[in-house]
Amino acid sequence: MQIIFETARLYFRQFTSEDAPLIFALNQHAAVVKYVHELPLLTVADAERVLQNSILPQYSKYDLGRYAVYTKHSNAFIGWCGLKYRQEIDEVDLGYRFIPSSWGKGYGTEAAANTLHYGFQTKKLNRITGRAHIENIASLTILRKIGMQYLCNEVVDNCPVETYEAFNPNVKKSENLRNNS
Repeated sequence: MQIIFETARLYFRQFTSEDAPLIFALNQHAAVVKYVHELPLLTVADAERVLQNSILPQYSKYDLGRYAVYTKHSNAFIGWCGLKYRQEIDEVDLGYRFIPSSWGKGYGTEAAANTLHYGFQTKKLNRITGRAHIENIASLTILRKIGMQYLCNEVVDNCPVETYEAFNPNVKKSENLRNNS
């Protein structure tokens, strides 16, 4: 297992093709998928397709991706967090999804803040966006807490979202505006 990075309480690793049961189990929680705009995963085979077609290719194509997140104290899988290159709009998106038993403990904020830092410090990205359904108060709160700035409301995949952005603090503002991604 290759750890990508760690925080005080969490560690992040790349998903592997054997992780379909984790993805499937995470998406079986109605509260987890309440605000997402994806087809439901009905079988572990559906989760395998998501891994093969969406998650795993990000690692090799863009050296980015959604990472499996574990607690250090128990080595328990609690969800995923990471950066995804969205080719259709030429931007890098911060996303996260956690099991309900991990909610309310600050894991989402810790994971998102450190993923943003990883994107800027390690991956040298200029700009990162984040989106959440307009009714998903917890996710919107995380985006604000980690310092992302409100950009706009929009509809993405027939889903009303608030879009936020953050710029690399180590890049001059004029360069960030010129090099948006």
